[in-house]
Amino acid sequence: MFSSVKPYGNQRYASLKKECQRRKQLFEDPLFPANDDSLFYKSRIQGIQWKRPKEICNDPHLFVDGISSHDLHQGQVGNCWFVAACSSLASRESLWQKVIPDWKEQEWNSEKPESYVGIFHFQFWRFGQWLDVVIDDRLPTLHNQLIYCHSNSRNEFWCALVEKAYAKLSGCYEALDGGNTADALVDFTGGVSEPIDLTEGDYITDEAKRNLLFERVLKVHNRGGLISCSIKATSAADMEARLACGLVKGHAYAVTDVRKVRLGHGLLSFFKSEKLDMIRMRNPWGEREWNGPWSDTSEEWQKVSKSEREKMGMTVEDDGEFWMTFEDFCKYFTDIIKCRLINTSYLSIHKTWEEAVLHGAWTRNSDPLKNRCGGCINHKDTFLQNPQYVFDVKKAEDEVLISIQQKPKRTSRKEGKGENLAIGFDIHKVVELNRNYRMHTLQQKVASSIYINSRSVFLRTDLKEGRYVIIPTTFDPGHVGEFLLRIFTDVPSDCRELTLDEPPHTCWSGMCGYPQVVSQIHVLAAAGLKNQDSQGGADPYVIMKCEGQKVRSPVKKNTVSPEFDVKGLFYRKKPGQPIIVQIWNHNLISDEFLGQVALTGDPSDRQLVHTLHLQDKGNKRSNDLSGTIAVRLLSSNILTNV
Repeated sequence: MFSSVKPYGNQRYASLKKECQRRKQLFEDPLFPANDDSLFYKSRIQGIQWKRPKEICNDPHLFVDGISSHDLHQGQVGNCWFVAACSSLASRESLWQKVIPDWKEQEWNSEKPESYVGIFHFQFWRFGQWLDVVIDDRLPTLHNQLIYCHSNSRNEFWCALVEKAYAKLSGCYEALDGGNTADALVDFTGGVSEPIDLTEGDYITDEAKRNLLFERVLKVHNRGGLISCSIKATSAADMEARLACGLVKGHAYAVTDVRKVRLGHGLLSFFKSEKLDMIRMRNPWGEREWNGPWSDTSEEWQKVSKSEREKMGMTVEDDGEFWMTFEDFCKYFTDIIKCRLINTSYLSIHKTWEEAVLHGAWTRNSDPLKNRCGGCINHKDTFLQNPQYVFDVKKAEDEVLISIQQKPKRTSRKEGKGENLAIGFDIHKVVELNRNYRMHTLQQKVASSIYINSRSVFLRTDLKEGRYVIIPTTFDPGHVGEFLLRIFTDVPSDCRELTLDEPPHTCWSGMCGYPQVVSQIHVLAAAGLKNQDSQGGADPYVIMKCEGQKVRSPVKKNTVSPEFDVKGLFYRKKPGQPIIVQIWNHNLISDEFLGQVALTGDPSDRQLVHTLHLQDKGNKRSNDLSGTIAVRLLSSNILTNV
């Protein structure tokens, strides 16, 4: 998950710090100066002064008594989403030590005051790459108070400095106003965010569904992921509105713990089977807590032993952190975001995923064969002009995780171009097992994501064995932009972009010939095959052959009437040569030939389905071999018709 790090803006922390120490000068960042351009792109606040931590307090530190989700408080910019993400980050040592690298070296050292030169660096994952962002430590203040994110302790500055680095990456502080927690969680981890709409899922009334969701949330939490939640505001007046239960609408909360809580006291608690699904959250404001069941002063806590409460870190303080049952959580909250850390390490005891990462772009061109911004499937005339990526599912069935992320646009807000495109993707099963060129006709759609103008879109789906094409698109045609596609499977998917519409012309084409006809063979089924075992069954599979190319289907177990539903695609230089379709029976030692048919693949043949008797090899015309095969054949002299 943690790959090589690239210096942002080509600023190298170690060399910059060394140079400042040599000159005995405090670092001043030329790329993010202490002026209004680094603060605002539209609004203005008068009277702001930039101060270094030593000008704000006498004994500044990165951390005071360690790092905690209780450290953070939101400032005057509407970035509770970022502060909630930081609260989640603070609870994961392995993650915050990546975002705040070499923190001991960066900490103020009273024994070596000459080593301090006012420079810090932090790391964020952006668009498939870890970036090292260098900043100076001048922070915006009003009346000697930090105006943005700040800590409980006046002399603790880690959260204010991380926020400044993130603001630099985003263009300015104001660009952080009204963002998305999912984006910050991904930027802190390089993980994959999965938003869940709790209102659409009917988790309030469907107990089985709610229990399954809790198990998934618990798994993400236990495996080091980050989680956030919120209550959707339906209008501008609803934003930051406080409900009677103490929760706030339109406000991002950090999930800081998820667990099954044992009820009862003493030995009874060990033998009593009742456990309660519970979740703990924190309000970035540092106050205004849930006041319902299991709130800090609730009598429900009497049902839990003192040792269990201590294990949960239960405190009675107005610190913005509180527990709820998961049932109440689903009742009041409308959205939850799970940021999964996808394990790709073979050394882990947990499931290892295979990851494919591809960069792509929607680009505009007047030539339909070169245009790559065709819009969603509603625009059928241009949909297949979008980028196409083929991947294989090699198991009988596999859980597949897919994320598409458009290039971050927050830095473009100053130019009025900071709005995300509405993006999504469709997955089509291409039954041609050997497709290596772009699709030109719609095939079976097996899954699709939502379309939304967020930075990333995620889909989890189960797919059966076969070859698939994923088509990332903008909702409307004609929109351009870059994107990052990530696909996670149990075994390598061999994912790659389909860039060519047809076989390329090469210097050998004149000598060896160039395809004249494209033929698509669809083997639907067979019937009446010869019994191969004592139970009266067989394990048949299909082989399609043409001009030295071969396509083999998966084996169908224990049947003499298999439904294959597989296709092969052949670009034929010699249309006069037949296409051979054979059926074989899979055996442990040596497979057995069951019969074949020969097809001409003439473009003038318009018959939809052929049901043919199986023949022996060679020129024999006997119909003595048992069984028939049903095939559909489509051929064209235009290579981009299939």
